[in-house]
Amino acid sequence: MQDLPFQTLTQWVALALTLIGGWFLGLGSASAGKRWREQFEDEEVAHASYRHQAELDLKEANRRIRELEAECETLRKQAESAAAAAPVAAAAVAAAPAVAADVEPGQGWRGWFGWGRDNLSRIKGVDPAREKRLNELGIKTYREIEKMTPEDEGALEQRLDMAKGAIAEQQWREQAALLRVGKEDEHSKRFG
Repeated sequence: MQDLPFQTLTQWVALALTLIGGWFLGLGSASAGKRWREQFEDEEVAHASYRHQAELDLKEANRRIRELEAECETLRKQAESAAAAAPVAAAAVAAAPAVAADVEPGQGWRGWFGWGRDNLSRIKGVDPAREKRLNELGIKTYREIEKMTPEDEGALEQRLDMAKGAIAEQQWREQAALLRVGKEDEHSKRFG
């Protein structure tokens, strides 16, 4: 009989271990291929949904750009019409009496972006719309109201379309003085 290549027990054990190792390698590689294929398909789906979302975002951004360009064009037209009306408004402002503001060193600084304003609507007789108009006229602090003269009050009443003597009657200067120094309780007691 021909000699077998495996004659000793050690050779047979090595052959068995090699076969078992190959079997485990086959099992491991078969499931890994499936796992990698599943991950690839998941990644492909995620990429497709990302591409779809990016296209939607791009369409939304383009729509918003068109809206803003249209709004910009209407504002440009309004600015051109306002520029045509500016000489008339400048003449009206020049004819109106000026309100003198307290000009002490360091008082002109109001901070960045309009900080340094007082809440003028806390003064009885000043509603938010009137406060906005006062700010447009350059009156932004309690000190500026407190330092007004009777002539300044009269000019301000004209510019705010108020009845003559209304500021003195509502005691704006006294209220501003109390609020400026922080006597809020006394202000509440006296002026409601």
